[in-house]
Amino acid sequence: MKILLVYPKYPETYWSFKHILKFVSKKAAFPPLGLLTVASMLPPDWEKKLVDANITELKNEHITWADLIFIGAMVVQKDSAREIIKRCKAMGKTVVAGGPLFTTLQEKFEGVDHFVLNEAEVTLPLFLEDLRNGNSKQVYTSMERPDVTKTPLPMWSLIDFKDYATMLVQYSRGCPFDCEFCDIIIMNGRIPRAKTPEQLITEFQALHDAGWRGSVFIVDDNFIGNKLNVKKMLPSLIQWQKEHNYPFKLLTEASTNLADDEKLMQMMSSANFYNVFLGIETPNIDSLKECGKFQNVSRDLSETVKTINRHGMQVMGGFIIGFDNDTESIFDTQISFIQQAGVVNAMVGLLNAIPETRLWHRLKAEGRLLNDPTGENTDGSLNFVPKMSREKLISGYRKILSSIYSPNNYYQRIETFLKSYKPTVRSRISSEKLNAFLKSAWSVGILSKARLLYWKLLLKTALTKTKAFPTAVELAIYGLHFERITKRVLSS
Repeated sequence: MKILLVYPKYPETYWSFKHILKFVSKKAAFPPLGLLTVASMLPPDWEKKLVDANITELKNEHITWADLIFIGAMVVQKDSAREIIKRCKAMGKTVVAGGPLFTTLQEKFEGVDHFVLNEAEVTLPLFLEDLRNGNSKQVYTSMERPDVTKTPLPMWSLIDFKDYATMLVQYSRGCPFDCEFCDIIIMNGRIPRAKTPEQLITEFQALHDAGWRGSVFIVDDNFIGNKLNVKKMLPSLIQWQKEHNYPFKLLTEASTNLADDEKLMQMMSSANFYNVFLGIETPNIDSLKECGKFQNVSRDLSETVKTINRHGMQVMGGFIIGFDNDTESIFDTQISFIQQAGVVNAMVGLLNAIPETRLWHRLKAEGRLLNDPTGENTDGSLNFVPKMSREKLISGYRKILSSIYSPNNYYQRIETFLKSYKPTVRSRISSEKLNAFLKSAWSVGILSKARLLYWKLLLKTALTKTKAFPTAVELAIYGLHFERITKRVLSS
């Protein structure tokens, strides 16, 4: 049996980091971890090939070669997924689809022969058994939460590391919190399930043995969802990193209560974590209560950011506007908070109702749903009727973007961040990083409107906070990406 695994294309967004990739000579930010893991779950005697449409064009000869086409995708990839399904069916191929896109929007896709939904450790074996027996069904679904300690290693041999900027590893699934707008509970449940320390170290060793060096994103729904498990695992990771001379810089997603745990932050810093994404959402307390983000209500969110920064981890922040409790003051409030807290990489999006979330069900009951979400909440689209007028909300959203990603405000945030940032990450000075700096000196330091701010930042950092110099260069490069995406969003 010949299996072609296809990963659809991402649109150009804040999250795609497209304009950063050229600085490090990469084609995509991340590999398709889900499909690589599914490949390891398929029979070992089956032939497997993977085509990542973000890396290379899906050609007719790829499709002709295969007996089965496996497609895995997230909601933001739906347009590319439809195109791929249509091509494969036109060539008479059997299409198998899974992942978040099809789990929540299955009924929106024609041409898929078999939907293998929810968590593949449960549903994929059911499909494979029926396929062997010649009686496979169209839909395989289950709410059973599998034991992730039995999840196999991804099949890294299917990709070329040179194409990607960052590798992905999953340690746990699930999140203990129940935010109204979030679909994590639908996908992975509220009880975090973690791999064993030995299992995670095996995954890191496999990446190391395959030749990877650089950034590794631990893509958990909430890395600290079960703090006890994480604290049991981190000593093994710290020891492994030390023994291998810190080959990986780590980043992850966590909740704001990370700032409450001094020991955990110290351990993460010792394990070489340098970046943490937090769902800050909004400084509006009423809106936080509205969406069930109670873990953010009774804390100083700005101090939370700075506390984590002081432990050598840069905070990337997710922000949302469009809650029912948002008034017209929210736009200036968000801008003020982002600037004052020094959240350099601030991903501000419009609230979207994702199918089957508590928000989706509430808005549906209120007759306020309009259409399916695009899966990309920073593209300026709305799929429900907001309490604030749509025109005011869109206008205010554009105001936030044009403000926080103006060169002056962006570089001001970098300076604010650097005041509280205490770099601890251990990282080699590679030819790749040197090339990125030289390219930034040309693209940002000479050609961009921010050139004076760029050189002022680098000179000041070199003189006053030398260890943070690579981070300052990196953030300057990110600024170019954000500026270009913002220009596109504002012109649409």
